[in-house]
Amino acid sequence: MTGTAARYLYLTRHGEASADESELTEAGRRQAALLGERLRGVPLAAIHHGPLARATETARLVGEQLDGVPLRRSAAAGDYIPYLPTREELPSGTADAMLGFLNRFPAEEREQGPGLAAAALAEFTGPVDGDEPRHELVVTHNFLVGWLVRAAFGAPEWRWMGVNHANAALTVIRYAPGRPPSVLLFNDTGHLPAELRWTGFPPELHV
Repeated sequence: MTGTAARYLYLTRHGEASADESELTEAGRRQAALLGERLRGVPLAAIHHGPLARATETARLVGEQLDGVPLRRSAAAGDYIPYLPTREELPSGTADAMLGFLNRFPAEEREQGPGLAAAALAEFTGPVDGDEPRHELVVTHNFLVGWLVRAAFGAPEWRWMGVNHANAALTVIRYAPGRPPSVLLFNDTGHLPAELRWTGFPPELHV
């Protein structure tokens, strides 16, 4: 009888992108290659990536550092608003700012996001069928990393907001049978030199 085994989910945000987000910058390409080097030796079964160019290019460059790991495009790994909170859910002092931030995004991205977020939970989280642990990498965007980390901690659905992730940093979540998820690493940039960490973030977030 087939049982269930642990899933190790490796999450990363794409490398630094150009101003029009059509490709990675030179720094972004270096970030992706260095992440790939870090993941050598991890028995990855697949590299899932979102459909946008910056995630696709990052996945390809990571994969070039590994040995035959298949690349799999997934809409659920894309860039979207995973959950739209109501004003009542949010802290009263910051609700206006948070809702104003969300309203800046296209209506299509806000409307389609919750369905894609549910698909991401179904596709990427939880233990796996079989007797062998599975290791998978998802190359995605800032919001989805926040959504999956929030879910791992059982935090309120709106709490994906404010969970920031650096370009090509590494987060690892373990889903073991009969146990709550464990966040083993979050936003780890140990494989990146100082000048490639926290690209695109304001100075107060550089740590």
